[in-house]
Amino acid sequence: MTSFLALLFRDIRLAVRAGGGAALALAFFAAVVTLVPLGVGADLRLLSRIAGGVLWVAAVLAALLSLDRLFQADYEDGSLDLIVLSPLQLEATAVAKIGAHWLATGLPLTALSALLAVLFDLSQAGTGALVLSLLIGTPAVSAIGAIGAALTLSIRRGGLILPLIVLPLLAPAVIFGSGAVLAAQDGLASGALYLLTAFSLLCVLLSPFAVAASVRLNLAT
Repeated sequence: MTSFLALLFRDIRLAVRAGGGAALALAFFAAVVTLVPLGVGADLRLLSRIAGGVLWVAAVLAALLSLDRLFQADYEDGSLDLIVLSPLQLEATAVAKIGAHWLATGLPLTALSALLAVLFDLSQAGTGALVLSLLIGTPAVSAIGAIGAALTLSIRRGGLILPLIVLPLLAPAVIFGSGAVLAAQDGLASGALYLLTAFSLLCVLLSPFAVAASVRLNLAT
């Protein structure tokens, strides 16, 4: 447990320092969400209808910015070899890295979304559904993203391939998350949050094994 926590806090510190990607992800998220109302116009009814989809897509794209460094930096400086040789199981290492990415990127994006929802004239119910859906769904973004980062670990310029692998797999999260926001806006009951919870839970539970297998494969070649 001590090794797990040490790795978790180490990755969080690396993510939040200059060049780590967490601040860049937040800035990108804020910039994209701010530009959409400027492009669409002042139609508040239209903005409120598209708010869930825009904020969810922007959050996913922002989270991708820091995923390529999830394993790449450790791989390049040799730290990953030491981590693999440590007593900590590789699956536990994957959990620590996924958790660090979510705490440094996914959680701040969720908190920032509540402020940016004002630009789309989201109701209180819609804002609550947005924050809740991001809180539930962003762990799946980190989990699936970690699989993509592990698969492209030894590929030169793998950061360009990573979005092509990850984005199609994240389509259910975007669909369920934006659907939950729209249903809350209309005051309708929806099972989207339950489906999003099931999807996120499945990703978080299975991704450490896929990440560990991908890392072993890349280190063996």
